[in-house]
Amino acid sequence: MSDNAKDTSEARSAQKSPRGSGSSVQSVDRAVTVLEILARHGEAGVTEVADELDVHKSTAFRLLGVLENRGLVAQEQERGKYYLGAGVLRLAGAAAVRLDISQEGAPMCRLLADELGETANIAVLDNGAAVNIMQARGPASVTAQNWLGRRTPLHATSSGKALLAFQPGPVQDAALARKLPRLTDRTVTSVAELREQLAEVVRNGFAVAMEELELGLHAVAAPVRAHDGQVIGAISVSAPAYRLEPERIPEVAKRTVQAAQELSRRMGYGV
Repeated sequence: MSDNAKDTSEARSAQKSPRGSGSSVQSVDRAVTVLEILARHGEAGVTEVADELDVHKSTAFRLLGVLENRGLVAQEQERGKYYLGAGVLRLAGAAAVRLDISQEGAPMCRLLADELGETANIAVLDNGAAVNIMQARGPASVTAQNWLGRRTPLHATSSGKALLAFQPGPVQDAALARKLPRLTDRTVTSVAELREQLAEVVRNGFAVAMEELELGLHAVAAPVRAHDGQVIGAISVSAPAYRLEPERIPEVAKRTVQAAQELSRRMGYGV
């Protein structure tokens, strides 16, 4: 197809597709295809990318420019070839961390659940919430509650507090700037009080939530660290309030912290 024909074809496509609908989807599809081309070839010039996409060079250049601005591709100074940028590694690393902690944490989660007889979960921080990516139920667990894949609020859960307490100041500030909904009469909705709790989590090495998410539910969580010391997850134990009574918290917290430390070691921390 000639460059003029490609221009005409693209113009017609733009006229047919309303702004923000088909044309946007097509642009996203082309951008993803550009990344796949670079992954396949290692590097490619504008002309090569345009030929594989079957678009005009100006379109390929615009796509590459957008991806370069976001750090997803980079350009060699001398040859002008494009290759995958560090931004792709950042995204891949985030996905790898979630996969790794889920894979490495599965046996720890099951062991903790079996030893304590309760439900154990592993959660990660995701856009202002704690998302449970692994769950194991112990023999004493009586609840059919499935937490897997569920997003839970940071301020009302032990996992959320364990995750939030060790985040950088700006991340904490952004989370605390949001509305803190009251889920039970024991939910902490005061920013000042929550900051005190987070400081206590850092001192103690674990977090607790006593009927703050649901009435009749108690939980304990401890942070999981990556090789660089960054907190990337939390492992928790939850149980009915009548079974996880205050006097049992120290015992459960100690074992949960040990499990979190072992999982952190498996993730490369302190090795």
